[in-house]
Amino acid sequence: MPMRTRTLASLLLSTALAAAATPALAAGDQASVPGARTLSPPVVSLRVDNDLLASQDQGYTNGLQLTLVSPNLVDFTDDPNLPWLARWLNTRVGARHPEGVDQLNMVVRLSQNIYTPTDPFRTDLMVEDRPYAGLLMGIAGYNLRRDDTLDTVLVGAGVVGPASMAEDVQGWVHDLTGSEEFRGWDHQLPNEPVLGIRYERTHRDGKWSVGDGGLQVDAISHWGGALGSPMTRLNAGYEVRLGHRLPDDFGSSPVRPAGDNTAPPANGRLPAGWAWHAFAAVDGYWSIYDVSLDGTLFRDSHSVDKRAMVADLAVGAAVTVGGWKFALARYFRTREFEGQRERPSFGSFTVSRSL
Repeated sequence: MPMRTRTLASLLLSTALAAAATPALAAGDQASVPGARTLSPPVVSLRVDNDLLASQDQGYTNGLQLTLVSPNLVDFTDDPNLPWLARWLNTRVGARHPEGVDQLNMVVRLSQNIYTPTDPFRTDLMVEDRPYAGLLMGIAGYNLRRDDTLDTVLVGAGVVGPASMAEDVQGWVHDLTGSEEFRGWDHQLPNEPVLGIRYERTHRDGKWSVGDGGLQVDAISHWGGALGSPMTRLNAGYEVRLGHRLPDDFGSSPVRPAGDNTAPPANGRLPAGWAWHAFAAVDGYWSIYDVSLDGTLFRDSHSVDKRAMVADLAVGAAVTVGGWKFALARYFRTREFEGQRERPSFGSFTVSRSL
């Protein structure tokens, strides 16, 4: 294996192990490290996606995501905000502070996605519609910030199929909301392990004041891709935000890796008081493989004729007060496969807390 490949593999492995072991440290517990910038507090966030918020009940029908973000770190091996086991493992695999990076932090995440066809009443295999599918994943990774540019790498492993508990979770949610029970789960994708890596580069193209009322506007571009058995794709897009005291992060569209405010603030401090902003974002992607549409890799399963080019439009708003942040978004997506009846749409709500 070439030296560069070994170095990259070691860095990815150490990041995943360290992120998985990163504790939820309180801001007051952060130790002072010589030469380190001011440390930001760790952040925990819960995101809920559901198509009922868009008056639909099909396609990507529900998503849950719990994320823990570490404080800003000095490096992978000596920072006391990482537990000793993570530092020891990083030392063993040769991961250290990447050169030229202003700030970095680590992320650990647990997520579940649920996908269903259109008709909840049919119990036969609907060959013309997308498969029933559930995807449960544990994800670890890091953000590397250089001025107004953020590199995000996420490594994930999990399972698709009944082991994802998608049928049970959907049944509980539909009982809670009084929604119709979906009756075709006997035809969901079979159990199969999944493994993937996702990368995104985000750049803040500018930030400007609007009038004399304290309003600001910024523009954020992004590009990246995913490789693995959950999905393999390339994507790129743009986001514009308008509001009062815009956050020093890299976007507010929560479905993107860098869009859920896991980036460290430039000065290590969250703004006092309250702030708000509205946003609009577009993301287009070339889908090479998607387990929820193409079916499982190693076992025979139901699949549909996937469309290669898909685009998302997101509009929403976010409010920050004290250590809390609340964000609400609505997504509009082009059709994902041939014969899809309706254009997909869903809503997303995120609540974050700085610890």
